[in-house]
Amino acid sequence: MTLKQLIYVLKVAEVGNMTEAASRLFIAQPSLTHAISELEKELGITIFIRTNRGITTTREGDEFLGYARNVIEQADLLEERYKRGHKGNPRFAVSCQHYSFAVSAFVEVINLFPAEEYDFILRETETYEIIEDVSHLRSEVGVLYLSPHNQTVLEKVFRKNDLVFTELLRVAPHIFISNAHPLSDRETLSLEDLEPYPYLSYEQGSNNSFYFSEEPLNALECRKNIKVRDRATLFNLAVGLNGYTVSSGIIDSSLSGPNIISKPLDTDGEMRIGYIRKKNAPTTRYCSAYINFLKDKTGASQL
Repeated sequence: MTLKQLIYVLKVAEVGNMTEAASRLFIAQPSLTHAISELEKELGITIFIRTNRGITTTREGDEFLGYARNVIEQADLLEERYKRGHKGNPRFAVSCQHYSFAVSAFVEVINLFPAEEYDFILRETETYEIIEDVSHLRSEVGVLYLSPHNQTVLEKVFRKNDLVFTELLRVAPHIFISNAHPLSDRETLSLEDLEPYPYLSYEQGSNNSFYFSEEPLNALECRKNIKVRDRATLFNLAVGLNGYTVSSGIIDSSLSGPNIISKPLDTDGEMRIGYIRKKNAPTTRYCSAYINFLKDKTGASQL
């Protein structure tokens, strides 16, 4: 087993296609295929399943990829320390729901580990995609929430994919609205107060069910509904249309700007904000730092 083979395996897992991986690695596809086959034969495992639709990772392959990433990171650290002129190329990926605090924590990680070159990925994406990314180790950590309404279903999905959920804190549902909203001077708001205004929520693609919703009250029957794909669009609609969304109430104004404010929602229920990781997966220094910054941004470190 060589470092080069590990790099090859990680690239194939990243792009999900042998031809594309070979192109990005600047080698011939038969050479790439042979190198991975030799590695699988040496270790006595099957890392990838090859089909007409592309490449999928086996369960033992998922575990192997986690360790491979850790080995490559340690090799980079050695070169940074002992090889003069070496420029490290850190790699780290996060998948999250549309939380500004998750983005802010990501920024802090990059600032903590300055480098001239790095390959970091931040995916603000659908809930199901977060689970898939962490399950297949495309991301080291995923940030999402559980509630009494989705907990049973999502925890079953976590167990099926060998994922572990770690709670950061519990919060009551809040709403995000514009600071110029007609109701912005209220201390708290009820669903009845908000009925005349557009309800903004994140689209979840083919998994657009209540259980995968980012909004803990997405079963609401509202007269005006708008679904969006990104946080900037949602905030623009909140400002332009006096729309609202239901969320955690945790907002980083340095990233989101001063136009969006949070108000407590007069309703029962709570959100368990936390993160998921692959069970027994090695933890890189970037992941450890990211989790610590998440705790700081959410106030979990003070609990």
